[in-house]
Amino acid sequence: MNMANNRPFEAIEHPVERRESSSLAWILDPSTDEDRERLLKLMQAQPPPTVHDAIEEQLRELINSRRPDQPLQGAHIREAVDSHLQGRSLPEYGRWVYMPWSHRLVHLLPPDEFHELRTCRNRYKILPAGQQFLRERRIGIAGLSVGLSAAVTLALEGIGGVFRLADFDTLALSNLNRLRVGVHNIGVNKAVLAARELLELDPYLRIETFEDGVTEQNIDRFLIGHGKLDLLVEECDDLYMKVRLRERARELGIPVLMDTSDAGLIDIERFDREPTRELFHGLVPGLEADSLKGLTTKEKVPFVLAILGASRMSAAMAASLCEVKETISTWPQLGSSVTLGGALVADVARRILLGELTESGRYYVDPEVLIHNGSAIELPAPEPLAVEVVEEAARPPAPVSAPRRSSPSRLRPEDARYLVEQAAWAPSGGNCQPWRFKFDGKHLHCTLDEERSFSFTNFQHLASYAAIGAAVENICLSSQAMGFDAEVDPFPSPSQPQHVATISFKSSSRTDASPLFHQIQARCTNRRLGEPRRFGRSDQEALRSVLSAKGAQLAFVSDRPKLDALGQVLGVADRVRFLSPVMHKELMHELRWTPKEVLATRDGLDLATLEFKAADKAVLRILSSPSAMTYLRKFGGGRALERPSREMLEGASAACLLAVPGFRPRDYFHGGRDMQRVWLFASARGLAVQPFGLPYLLARLRHGEGYADDERALLQEVDEKLGHLFPVPEDHAQVILLRITHADPPSARSLRRRVDDVFSTEM
Repeated sequence: MNMANNRPFEAIEHPVERRESSSLAWILDPSTDEDRERLLKLMQAQPPPTVHDAIEEQLRELINSRRPDQPLQGAHIREAVDSHLQGRSLPEYGRWVYMPWSHRLVHLLPPDEFHELRTCRNRYKILPAGQQFLRERRIGIAGLSVGLSAAVTLALEGIGGVFRLADFDTLALSNLNRLRVGVHNIGVNKAVLAARELLELDPYLRIETFEDGVTEQNIDRFLIGHGKLDLLVEECDDLYMKVRLRERARELGIPVLMDTSDAGLIDIERFDREPTRELFHGLVPGLEADSLKGLTTKEKVPFVLAILGASRMSAAMAASLCEVKETISTWPQLGSSVTLGGALVADVARRILLGELTESGRYYVDPEVLIHNGSAIELPAPEPLAVEVVEEAARPPAPVSAPRRSSPSRLRPEDARYLVEQAAWAPSGGNCQPWRFKFDGKHLHCTLDEERSFSFTNFQHLASYAAIGAAVENICLSSQAMGFDAEVDPFPSPSQPQHVATISFKSSSRTDASPLFHQIQARCTNRRLGEPRRFGRSDQEALRSVLSAKGAQLAFVSDRPKLDALGQVLGVADRVRFLSPVMHKELMHELRWTPKEVLATRDGLDLATLEFKAADKAVLRILSSPSAMTYLRKFGGGRALERPSREMLEGASAACLLAVPGFRPRDYFHGGRDMQRVWLFASARGLAVQPFGLPYLLARLRHGEGYADDERALLQEVDEKLGHLFPVPEDHAQVILLRITHADPPSARSLRRRVDDVFSTEM
């Protein structure tokens, strides 16, 4: 190919005068004297090149692509650009690329930054390491009609850094029914045309053009010259070369892809893994290229039919084979089919090169088979976009009064039933309500419902023991309002840890109810963002005043920097929980998406209690996908999962960590009683409270059970940072972490199971 007539000036020798050139574009580095001189000559040429200089916009986009959570604007982005330049002027930064065929001069980022920004929208579809690996691959494409679509799509995705492009033909007007190129390119060699298309997408690609096509003389140079190809995309019209390329690729161990632009057929032949594999999957046994020499078009038809598979060929293609050289010059191709073929080749090539697709085979992605009358999938019933609130869950609590005692000394079954109703208003992890109660005429027995307690985040049922402790505190407060003193015997049967407590009742002369009693049904989790207000030492001491367990401690964080740090800590723990397959499954199992689910189960987390808007609900639907979380974990992503907790703490007035001496179940039980007292007292003072179950993730961590290495590393950092924020003694168990703020009442309150589901009598 001779481009001499297209020279814009005589001073610089054109690098594309060779038939097989290593580059069709000039890459000029303005930091070198030689390239600065060449650049100056370019600028002085007559006519001068058309200059495209958007380097500052590229730098701005690069900087903000590295901090998508906090993009810079105005003076801040200008300062960041200046800092990035490190004293260099904008014209001296990056590279200038001259494209002789269009007489354009383009200012671009340097190679690494160019590729980082150009492929940044591939992130999470392709791993960063995978993108770099793909950039280093060598890809050969023989035949650049269908092959042009494949080449462009490969370059778009950053698949391949070295391309060898082969085609002897030039662009004709009849090619423009399927190739997206301009009419000004008619008469240009297709290999050169493809190279230009690719270099306009990525001038840093290394491209060799074979403008005579692949021949017996250059086949090895095409396949192994300057490094063996990692993948061959074969799209030749010539049947002999179709077979010959495969024969040599098999000898060299190069995988081969072919798309036929008919019926969505794509062939994968893994000669790199199967060195003795039959060509074309053995559809033409014993086929050799030499046997095809000299055959007429008509004599080749049986081979083409055998290779393509007559039974799966489209009717139009089958009919056209009978008309070649009669009413049509060659078989027909449509732009939609060629474009689809390019997409299929790129998708399959990426997965082959990344080691994800290892098998040979023939595949069809035929739109006519997949999309036709009667083939539409059945769509799910529409789901309201907004979060719906169950009327019962939104109803504010009625004023509470204890029933009158009819017997001076004995608790009646109906009294016990009332106490269980009160007990059930206690909080529990994920609203699992892990308790059962039995009244024997004298005592009320509280037991652990293990079926509701088994979960990864409820290590050794410790969270359930705390929840039952809170339920027992409700019983004690309510029985006092009835005129009974409750005596609690925790874990009366050491050999039966599921028997958590036995409560005895004695008549009392007191008739006054504790102020905490009136908050039992009013107390709830409030996840509204809230309004941060001052929460001083007197407020902290007031909450500490209700602690009853010996040695219990309530540590507070109330200054803004520490609250923000706590938000970061909780966010990391949330990310670990979402990305853990086990914990993610349990979390999704806790959610109740619709009013029907809420009323049917009366447990779990009602979506309305999470204070989600329609957009939040939509995001959670995405996050509910296990495969999406697996993908995030694979990428080391999931930072967005940390945001909700950070935002929660931004609206906090304070946070407190309740800790009690010891790590036995009975210690968590006593801690649960104090948790309830603190929460009820906060409710009486009009404070909004939200619990976090982080202590139970860390309890499992300290016992070294169940975490993957990456999870353990993150949680160890969380544990260390939490210890700095809340310096409680090492011999104390962390029972609960509470966020305290000032907020409007919640949109909904979690329902409780019916009393008959948790209460029985044995008289």
